[in-house]
Amino acid sequence: MAPNMPMAYWAEDATSLIASLKSRRGGLSSEEAAGRLRSYGANSVDDSKGTGPFRLLGRQFESPLVLVLIFGAALSFILQQWTDAGIILVIVVTSALLGFYQEYKASAALLELRQRLALTAKVMRDGKTVSLPAADIVPGDIIQLSAGNLVPADGLVLTATDFLVTEASLTGESMPVEKRPGVVAADASIGRRTNCAFSGTSVRSGLATMLVVNTGSTTALGDVAKSLGTAEPETEFARGIRQFGYLLVKVMIVMVLFVLTVSQLMGRPLIESLLFAVALAVGMTPELLPAIVTVTLSTGARTMAKQGVIVHRLEALENLGSMDVLCTDKTGTLTEGTVTLAAALDLDSLESADVRHYAYLNSVFETGIENPIDQAIVEAGQNAGLTISDYVKIDEIPYDFVRKRLTIVVQNGQNAKTRLIITKGSFKAILAVCSHARTGGKDMPLDAATKNRLQALLDQNGDEGFRVLAVATRDAPTQPDYDIKDERDMVFVGFLLLADPPKIESKKAVADLSALGIRLKIITGDNQQVAVHVAKAIGLSVRNILTGPEISLMKDEALAVRADKADLFVEIDPQQKERIILALQKRGHAVGYMGDGINDAPALHAADVGISVDQAVDVARQSADLVLLKRDLDVLRLGVESGRRTFANTLKYISITTSANFGNMISMALVTPFLPFLPLFAKQILLNNFLSDIPSIAISTDNVDAELAKKAERWDVREVKRFMIVFGLVSSVFDLITFTLLLKVHVAGEAEFQTAWFVVSLLTEIAVVFSLRTRMLAIHSRPSTPLMLVTLVISAIAVAIPYIGPLARLFGFVALPPPMIVALLLIVLGYILATEATKHWFYKA
Repeated sequence: MAPNMPMAYWAEDATSLIASLKSRRGGLSSEEAAGRLRSYGANSVDDSKGTGPFRLLGRQFESPLVLVLIFGAALSFILQQWTDAGIILVIVVTSALLGFYQEYKASAALLELRQRLALTAKVMRDGKTVSLPAADIVPGDIIQLSAGNLVPADGLVLTATDFLVTEASLTGESMPVEKRPGVVAADASIGRRTNCAFSGTSVRSGLATMLVVNTGSTTALGDVAKSLGTAEPETEFARGIRQFGYLLVKVMIVMVLFVLTVSQLMGRPLIESLLFAVALAVGMTPELLPAIVTVTLSTGARTMAKQGVIVHRLEALENLGSMDVLCTDKTGTLTEGTVTLAAALDLDSLESADVRHYAYLNSVFETGIENPIDQAIVEAGQNAGLTISDYVKIDEIPYDFVRKRLTIVVQNGQNAKTRLIITKGSFKAILAVCSHARTGGKDMPLDAATKNRLQALLDQNGDEGFRVLAVATRDAPTQPDYDIKDERDMVFVGFLLLADPPKIESKKAVADLSALGIRLKIITGDNQQVAVHVAKAIGLSVRNILTGPEISLMKDEALAVRADKADLFVEIDPQQKERIILALQKRGHAVGYMGDGINDAPALHAADVGISVDQAVDVARQSADLVLLKRDLDVLRLGVESGRRTFANTLKYISITTSANFGNMISMALVTPFLPFLPLFAKQILLNNFLSDIPSIAISTDNVDAELAKKAERWDVREVKRFMIVFGLVSSVFDLITFTLLLKVHVAGEAEFQTAWFVVSLLTEIAVVFSLRTRMLAIHSRPSTPLMLVTLVISAIAVAIPYIGPLARLFGFVALPPPMIVALLLIVLGYILATEATKHWFYKA
């Protein structure tokens, strides 16, 4: 809270509060605001320390195995084993710096992408209204709020017009709360502070100006964040990696204890045995996994940004790859999104100047939610020469998604004794408040026959693809204000026909999504006729349709079954969207939801992948995982393909690295009891592990087989475990062949054995990348150029190390005779052929 501010600022009148903050109705000057920004800091509840460079660097050393290695190196220093200690530290530090560089680079790239989605707010500065990043708002600022905005800070409402705010994020209250200027009791709970708006809440309708009092972590939202923590919910992919990590830890503990026990029983030095056992465990650990996953996902995010998709939450890429159902409204996504008023008709289906005029007055005076329908009506009225010069707006009953209508009260001339109530909305919503209908210039009672005739007109125009709204009016006496109880005894005067034709390319986009295994479902508040017309035009099935009234009568279990079969959901209330998403998830689907309106936030949160557009209202854009810069399903298709490639490359690293490491470590554990010396020194294992990890960084750039991008993949820890065991054991078989060759044929000594096995294990780990990176024959799938180049360089280093004198002596290697090199290369070739054969069986099984 700002200094010199009363704790209960909601109990202060606006004038004294403005004075306390040393502000004014015209807002702060730019210089004052800059000074306060330096004093109070950015308006954000995020802990930026969590992704800072020092935090990322420190995270590289959080692994217990790395800490044990550092401890072992320290012991080596104490025992004056300078070379071994230095080598271990150099490899550990180099690995940490490599991971840090990759993660920091990825984090910086992601931050740059997210800044493109940063919230802005209308702020009074230097006496003018300007649009500024919400992060730059400071106490004392005067901001303007309108429907669809997220409130960027806590403050006192100065002026308000039909200002309704949704505070569910703070109070749990799902219904919007009206805010208005005034003073409330100092002990009022947050839900009763009707003169305040709070950070993180959303404006449902109306307009307001607000004096900012608290920003960033001092807001009510900041208090909640500090008490609950701000960690994102764990994704299915992250949960799978964590469970897989537990499996590796169990295997490592057994292996380390076994090797350490055997080494001690054989009388080997304790420090040497301990370092060997720990290095063995490290060798099995994919310690670069956090960096590789971050790099791979951020590479995918940058690729998607170039295609017009901004990733708001990096983890969403994992779910995007597995998405098999996409739910979306039709407006702007499947249709052109450019709404036009095609006609204003009376009850005889004739063009009516009166109906057009009533609709114009209703839309032009509306101050709530900006929407293309009102914009189309106002534009059509202006083109027809309509004005508001003779009318004064008296009151407004804002649109809401329960009533589904908007009412404006106007007065024709300052001294008129009566006022005119004009209401427009959905056909059923208007019909429900009407007692008469105007036909032939006369107001007649609204009997059953007239209702049937109106329904027939609605169906006829709906079948032609028009969205149809109804208009009603009535004269009303002068009174202080008006509310929904005044929406009664109205006269049904006519229809508005709105055109929004399907996009030409929508049919192809729907077919392309279907080819990717993604089923499109339309969820719309429009009536059945309009939805069916659009669905037929884009090639979507219309056999299975669910309506909002039908859903309201269903239990969740029944809805899950029906929703799975349905392709069209029509006349849907906003709260039903979330129910539909949850029902589809219960059927085992990974569901994407695409929305851009105020009422879409709950569904965006519930979906596995929430998708919005750059032009969406704040609350929808900030709720989404992905934001499209262009409202186009083809852009989303490109994003899905990119997401699937990213997911596939992440799984490549996990599967290939763990299976190769698992095989090598099992082999070493098996051979250790039968050798009079260690199969590899700790420093040699660490060097092997370090060099084999370098090509893994390039996996994020790798090409992905076309068939993998055409189907949804989901994280399956059992499948990864099976992959690790099967291909790890294949590796172990060839390791045992290598041991037999070295001990029985060549009768290798300690240094020669360790050198030969270092070379062959490193070559097999690198070569197998080319085989296991694809499900096809390796020769039929081309790796990316970076992956190929890095792999070839590391392979050359593996063969050359024993012949580089100083380096060889440092690590205890010796030059190998040419016949042994040939034999080792033949083993590597045999291993690749066996892996190809096993791969064929594995993916057929």
